[in-house]
Amino acid sequence: MKKNAKKIDKNEELKDLKKKLFYKKENVYDVRTKKGAKETERYAKGYMKFLDNAKTEREAVREGIKMLEANGFVPYTLGGEIVAGGKYYYNNRDKSLFAFVAGTENIENGIRICAAHIDSPRLDLKQHPMFENEGFAYLKTHYYGGIRKYQWVTIPLALHGVVTTMDGQNVEIVIGEDEGDPIFCITDLLPHLAREQSQKPLGTAITGEGLNLLIGSEPIDGDIDEKVKFNMLKILNEKYGITENDFVSAELTATPAGKARDLGLDRSMIGAYGHDDRVCAYPSLTAIIENKDSEHTIMCVLADKEEIGSEGVSGMRCRLIVDLIDEISKNLGGNPNVVRANSMCLSADVSAGYDPMYPEVYEKRNSAIVNCGVVMNKYTGGGGKSSTNDASAEYVGKIRKIFQDAKITWQTAELGKIDVGGGGTVAMYIANHNINTVDLGVPVLSMHAPMEVISKNDLYETHRALCAFCK
Repeated sequence: MKKNAKKIDKNEELKDLKKKLFYKKENVYDVRTKKGAKETERYAKGYMKFLDNAKTEREAVREGIKMLEANGFVPYTLGGEIVAGGKYYYNNRDKSLFAFVAGTENIENGIRICAAHIDSPRLDLKQHPMFENEGFAYLKTHYYGGIRKYQWVTIPLALHGVVTTMDGQNVEIVIGEDEGDPIFCITDLLPHLAREQSQKPLGTAITGEGLNLLIGSEPIDGDIDEKVKFNMLKILNEKYGITENDFVSAELTATPAGKARDLGLDRSMIGAYGHDDRVCAYPSLTAIIENKDSEHTIMCVLADKEEIGSEGVSGMRCRLIVDLIDEISKNLGGNPNVVRANSMCLSADVSAGYDPMYPEVYEKRNSAIVNCGVVMNKYTGGGGKSSTNDASAEYVGKIRKIFQDAKITWQTAELGKIDVGGGGTVAMYIANHNINTVDLGVPVLSMHAPMEVISKNDLYETHRALCAFCK
């Protein structure tokens, strides 16, 4: 009996030692409480409402400002006064948004920055988009970001955007989202006549120039050319006061029509357009709003143009973030170079969730698993870690400690197998300003598709992680 008892004790010791020494990915379902489940569901509903109202970067800025103003944030203009404890937002041309809270500690301790992007892959209209062909009217598009073109045919599409007229007026257009609205689509071949098309590689069967939006077929009454196109322009002019010339100064885009929906019999997931990257933008906003007692200066950045390289005045490569840090530093009595050197950033962007239907492109040990919490990507990029920010061990260790203390369920991952593909985020552009940065976000299935899939658990853990980082 004594031998058996000693053996049992030894096995228990080994189990305890193994638990201490081995890494084990935690599943949210194994650790969350009933209260946590209720909070997860409550938070998901708010996020889904945000998604429905923010299908473009302009709409996301508008919704973000509503949330911020409802929580005491006030507009800021460059050169304006900033005081400790003040809550401000900077609207950059209605395309990107900065929100910040001036902390009470020494500003030279640095700023805690959560940076996400609010643009998503879509179909932009060309500047001369409308044409008629054999009794149909169409709008020509130019795809934006990395899409798989075949996914965008025969699905319901809505039109979102703004038209700036010659007198400088901005005309907002949203068609296809309300229940009584018409929708649009891109047609495809019937299988009976698609033998040749079906033999083409997946990436070339549908061409970029073939992504033409079908918008009408009824001709105007009269003896005149292009009767269907004429009727479409007449409808637009009567409702919005615009002409064909106004398309030149317009930003109109086709996005999937319809609302975010619970996915699965258990309603554990969300299926929607635009999770990449509004699933990180929303938690970044809620984190800065909910951190009411943080002594740190904290900042939320919602950037545009990430999907096409972060260029331009609304992209993360713009020096506006440096200008704002300079303004904050000057007002709070700090050296901006010291502030940047001591700042920390979480580049809040999505990761590729492991999909068991396509295991051949993932290295499972280093993949993001759905329902295992928020994902840290030490690096992204492609091949030999090209075009990425590779966070330091010291900085990753600091973030680990924050998450451990806050009991966050989190994991690490790479973006699939080496040399299979790759992708980047805004992290390297922030790091280029001498700001410690690492990527953090939600695992997504079907990324960049017209409908992406995320877990409500991972969404809420991302919110909790960003709150812990800010606090």
